[in-house]
Amino acid sequence: MRFRRTVISALGSAALVLGSLGGVAAASPAAAGPCGFYETGSDAFYRHCTTDGSRVVIKVEVARARDYERCVAHGTTWLGSARKIQGAHYAGRTC
Repeated sequence: MRFRRTVISALGSAALVLGSLGGVAAASPAAAGPCGFYETGSDAFYRHCTTDGSRVVIKVEVARARDYERCVAHGTTWLGSARKIQGAHYAGRTC
């Protein structure tokens, strides 16, 4: 019985350590892209970095078309082609 408790305790500790490491990697901005507006070679994105579950309004600036506002949640939102999207920024309010 003592051996069994030791093994279970060791497995639980290992799971906590691995879970903690996974949580750190997932929360790292470098691993998921920068916060705010960014582009890759062909696409434009907005990454809302939050831990409170909020949704925010962003203003999206579009080339040769009308700019628009969009509500985005935590994480990365694809905005469109990098050729068409010139930028995006927080509009100062939640949604």
